[in-house]
Amino acid sequence: MRDYLKFFIDGKWVEPSAAKTLDVVNPATEAVAGRISLGSAEDVDRAVKAARKAFETFSRSSREERIDLLQRIVAELKRRHEDMAKAITEEMGAPVWLAQRAQAAMGAAHFGTALQVLKSYRFEEPQRGSTLIVKEPIGVCGFITPWNWPLNQIACKVAPALAVGCTIVLKPSEIAPFSAQIFAEVLEAAGTPAGVFNMINGDGPGVGAAISSHPGVDMVSFTGSTRAGIEVARNAAPTIKRVHQELGGKSPNILLEDADLKSAVTGGVRAVMTNSGQSCNAPTRMLAPKTKMAEVVAIAKAAAEATTVGDPTGNAQMGPVVSETQWNKIQGLIKKGIEEGATLVAGGPGKPEGIEKGYYVKPTVFADVTPNMTIAKEEIFGPVLSIMPYDTVDQAVEIGNDTEYGLAAYVSGGDFARVRDVASRLRAGQVALNGAGPDLMAPFGGFKMSGNGREWGDHAFGEFLETKAILGMPPAAAAE
Repeated sequence: MRDYLKFFIDGKWVEPSAAKTLDVVNPATEAVAGRISLGSAEDVDRAVKAARKAFETFSRSSREERIDLLQRIVAELKRRHEDMAKAITEEMGAPVWLAQRAQAAMGAAHFGTALQVLKSYRFEEPQRGSTLIVKEPIGVCGFITPWNWPLNQIACKVAPALAVGCTIVLKPSEIAPFSAQIFAEVLEAAGTPAGVFNMINGDGPGVGAAISSHPGVDMVSFTGSTRAGIEVARNAAPTIKRVHQELGGKSPNILLEDADLKSAVTGGVRAVMTNSGQSCNAPTRMLAPKTKMAEVVAIAKAAAEATTVGDPTGNAQMGPVVSETQWNKIQGLIKKGIEEGATLVAGGPGKPEGIEKGYYVKPTVFADVTPNMTIAKEEIFGPVLSIMPYDTVDQAVEIGNDTEYGLAAYVSGGDFARVRDVASRLRAGQVALNGAGPDLMAPFGGFKMSGNGREWGDHAFGEFLETKAILGMPPAAAAE
């Protein structure tokens, strides 16, 4: 039983302004696994004041000082790797293999990437005559992060913000807060200066809204649902702060006529089922040539039925979804797919056979899905794949773009020039070709209702910098 009842503010673990707690439920067992305190606007105000005071000094720290800090954080993240992985399995049900190899590993990976970028990043442009263009830290950053990749989404914001000299107030997900607690302990152990990093647990109305509306917060970065992202933007508008958002997705996966179907379909199914379908960039709409549909459906059915589901502390490939609320939402959408006439190929409503406790969902595949069906439009955020037929490549691109989202897209085929051409026509922030894996240096973010701004790699640095023009410089003064 974990009791995480204090907040990390100004370099110290402090009591919340009011005694109000929330139980954290293990989704694999439905048992209470711990408690956190729920913060308030008063706690946010304390944290923002600490961050503003720390910004005066930290924003003027040297590149070398920040490199040293990031190196210490990487070392501490590696030292706490097992603790972090266990916490993530317990709080959101990620199988041990996924928690260790991906979920927990992404913390040190993002800090390592930020460290690499920081060593050579140009904070000054070459002087233009008598004008010098410099990039300076934006100020106090408010971060509101989700439960599906909890450490990943914290690290990909905190690492570049610290690297450029910003200070931080973090609200992690109240559904999966254990990993954030360990992360705060990591930053404390690494010697992060007091007030540079602050963390308050709480919910959206109590803490998230206070962060996004606070006049002392210079920018807010939010990852989560599009619905919640709209509220963050509304709350931030009166203070004209920068708003960065990574929101929902309904990513198309286009299989061209000459694609290696066995590899592409199997890989596509696995990508949807990984993390129990709880990834905003999951390739949940598979578009296949109508002439190949029978083969595609057979491969997808086999891949889904081969996916093992069970206790995340064991050897299962897929654990539960994060909560009863999510389970009910997913079940409702599966039933909607059946009602609207899609062909159920694998899985379906209810829990997998033999499982009674835990929020487990069957790996589910639908075929004969049309663009107007609910399961083709709504982000399900569960292990549910929709297979959609197309007659021509032009139609495939049209269907692929027929969504309010634009986070990611996928294209597979044998003729690379054709694959590349299709990729250029898809309205998405990231397009993976022929099963390409993630690139930590590649910008991550979306078009349309999937958000604005970019995370990961050197592009992330720009989200936390302001541009200043210094006029009247003597010609001899050279940029850094």
